[in-house]
Amino acid sequence: MKVELAYGEGYLPIDLPEKQTMVIEPSFVEGQADEKGAVLHALRNPIGAPSLKSTVRESDKVCIVFTDITRATPNDRLIPWILEELSHIPRENITLLNSLGTHRPNTREELNKLLTPYVVDNYRVLNHEGENPAELKAFGETREGVPALINRHLADADVRIVTGFIEPHFFAGFSGGPKGIMPGVAGLETVMSNHGYRNIGDPKATFGITEGNPIWEEMRDIALRVGPSFLVNVTLNEKRQITNVFAGDLMQAHKQGIEFVRKSAMQKVKAPFDIVITTNSGYPLDMNLYQGVKGMSAGARIVQQGGDLILAAECREGLPDGSPLDKLLRSASSPEEILALLATPGFVKPEQWQAQIQAIVQRKANVFLKSELPTEVAKRAYLEPCEDIEAFVKRRLEEIGPQARVAVLPQGPLTIPYLA
Repeated sequence: MKVELAYGEGYLPIDLPEKQTMVIEPSFVEGQADEKGAVLHALRNPIGAPSLKSTVRESDKVCIVFTDITRATPNDRLIPWILEELSHIPRENITLLNSLGTHRPNTREELNKLLTPYVVDNYRVLNHEGENPAELKAFGETREGVPALINRHLADADVRIVTGFIEPHFFAGFSGGPKGIMPGVAGLETVMSNHGYRNIGDPKATFGITEGNPIWEEMRDIALRVGPSFLVNVTLNEKRQITNVFAGDLMQAHKQGIEFVRKSAMQKVKAPFDIVITTNSGYPLDMNLYQGVKGMSAGARIVQQGGDLILAAECREGLPDGSPLDKLLRSASSPEEILALLATPGFVKPEQWQAQIQAIVQRKANVFLKSELPTEVAKRAYLEPCEDIEAFVKRRLEEIGPQARVAVLPQGPLTIPYLA
């Protein structure tokens, strides 16, 4: 059985024994025949809100939040179409804000790729600065008593437009919606509080769950404190085509988008597998190992206790080296030591949530990595390099026996596999 794994900007083909292998991926949804038409129709006929154009006056300050280079949102199409709908607004009244969360700033070259050179040259485009107090405003506190800080350009705008795309998320349930605000343009300490050890360890902080999920519910609550926001979220298929558009009231539109994604993403299986091969859905999500935990987490849902989990993720940007995650991993000698550190009262480090989830996955399965990372970098992250997935699987099947079963998630975390 030949399977193509999403890997970088292409695919990694592998050949597996058909009788022992099950391929699990989202149900395919056709892209919109007229993407621009679908977006404009959604802007003019929104969910739970007046049309976008009718609510924006010429004198209004408008802030449009867009996703960064690590996300697959088709910003280069979506943002120009929104700006076209707002052509009656002077350009100097519009700010485009990159919702970096805790990610690195994007370069001008990356912004040109994301938004088109025309947009970057003609509009005010800013990278969110989550560690700059001058760029943040407080909206109460998190449940842990930390200031709930949000970017002032969004907070002070007369009209807030939050764009992005909806997909399953490994601890927030689903992406999109309020995530564009919190953590997208939130202060670092706010994000660290929300993504803290206790919240990440909550059983409801996982794929497909929003209500009752402490992480998502706090994201929602903080986003709503800022004031009304107009949502423009899309859904995508594996070809990165827009399959649907959900625009209007932040929560109402997002809820409808979630249910649309749930129908295609949720895939039921009868029993766990001895070997699970997963990806991080290719570029841009697999551009570094920090993001790779999402693919691991998806595969871990259906791997046997003590089984083997193989992540195929290109990681062209490394961990990245020198990142908070890299520093945290270097400070311990094993996943168990990482969990012990994170459980220490008062211990808080940026990006600890990724290390925590990876360590939890490694309590369940042996995790291997197929990537472009040097061997020593993979091992530094407590992962065993896997240069040849086919050879690895063949050897393990011979060791386990003919009853062994393999699952493949070619699109990684775009699928929510679950045990019946």
